Amino acid sequence: MGFVDNLAGLPPADPLARIELAGPEGETAVIENRPGSQGSLRIYQHLAQKFAAIDAAAATEGLALFAEHTADARAHSGKHPNIDRLLAIQADGRSWSARLVPQAMP
Repeated sequence: MGFVDNLAGLPPADPLARIELAGPEGETAVIENRPGSQGSLRIYQHLAQKFAAIDAAAATEGLALFAEHTADARAHSGKHPNIDRLLAIQADGRSWSARLVPQAMP
């Protein structure tokens, strides 16, 4: 299946404002709920809810969900930072934590 098909099987991320990621060496990253990153947000939300941490097993599943974008990320390092992060986690085995931050209530 392709990326769009994979997203169709994941829950929406509308309730989230962002996902805050923290690496073992103090690295941080944020995936905002905005156009252009909502697919990544949904995949990382799924991984955070399924796995205790974004580790090598989670990264492997995430890369499969990104489907054709994973091949593009491998061919063009830096073009897909959220996929690049999963490739690095898969390669080095270091786990990242993920915090799901809900939208603010009006």
